[in-house]
Amino acid sequence: MFFLKLRMWLLVAVLFALVYAVVVVIGTAMGMDNFYIYLAISFLFMLVQYLLGPKLVEWSMRVKYIGKQDNPRLYQMVEGLAVTAQIPMPKVGIARISIPNAFAFGRSIRDGRVCVTEGILNLLKEPELRAVLGHEITHLKNRDMLTITLLSVIPMIMYRIAWHFLFYGRRRDSRSSNTALIGMAAFLFYFITNLLVLYASRIREYFADRGSVLLGNSPSAMATSLYKLAYGSARMDKSAIKDAEGLKAFFVNDPSRALNEVRQLSQLDLDRSGSLDANELEALRTKQVRLGFGDRLLELLSTHPNMLKRIKQLSDYRA
Repeated sequence: MFFLKLRMWLLVAVLFALVYAVVVVIGTAMGMDNFYIYLAISFLFMLVQYLLGPKLVEWSMRVKYIGKQDNPRLYQMVEGLAVTAQIPMPKVGIARISIPNAFAFGRSIRDGRVCVTEGILNLLKEPELRAVLGHEITHLKNRDMLTITLLSVIPMIMYRIAWHFLFYGRRRDSRSSNTALIGMAAFLFYFITNLLVLYASRIREYFADRGSVLLGNSPSAMATSLYKLAYGSARMDKSAIKDAEGLKAFFVNDPSRALNEVRQLSQLDLDRSGSLDANELEALRTKQVRLGFGDRLLELLSTHPNMLKRIKQLSDYRA
């Protein structure tokens, strides 16, 4: 766990160092021109995202917030986990979408919201649902929604700088050979920083899985919930999955990768029970997971870790 956290903080430092270096180099080369306006615009976009983000998520996911009287079982599970995690009680919501999943969001730990979709409520048993909710509560406790929002602005800044120098800057000063080179370099930095942000997103999922176990949920309950969520998504109509494409970073797993994940995880389900019990996780713990080139490339461009690697990590935990 310590090494996961260390990687996250090192990543934050590297990303901000890249931004600082690019700003210094471009500012020096261009005589401190007004391209800083584009940086200010990028930060303004981040502020708007911070202020309006929760409302946009609520609207996109069709979230309806509930009280204890509406769904006592769900509400009490969230309440108990929040007490154990020692965080303020978040709002509890149900998203009126059929894809089985859950998500957490909010501006701060005091503005936390934990939501489940209609599709998950009848799919998971209580220990599995509690494990998923523990995963989402951990996202709130770790404040990683704000971290990802902060990091995501860095590729945005790089993109704005690239656009400025490749298009607007060249029209203003077609004689400058430095303009195009700076724009191309900024675009390269945009691509690299975007990959690093995706990496940060994958790391936070490992944090949240571990956090769920620390809140008292068994690794097998968390592993089984991931298995069932993948299976449930694989059975969904493709149009429903496509509609949620822009929202998948919020989810516990990536619904668009569900078919491949089911094929991978079914190999671990030795007794074909539809779950991954403690014995099956123990068998996985002693094995080495090897991914093909295609799987490694897909993970590199994804917001979530490869599911086999994720379950392998869970197999190393003890409740």
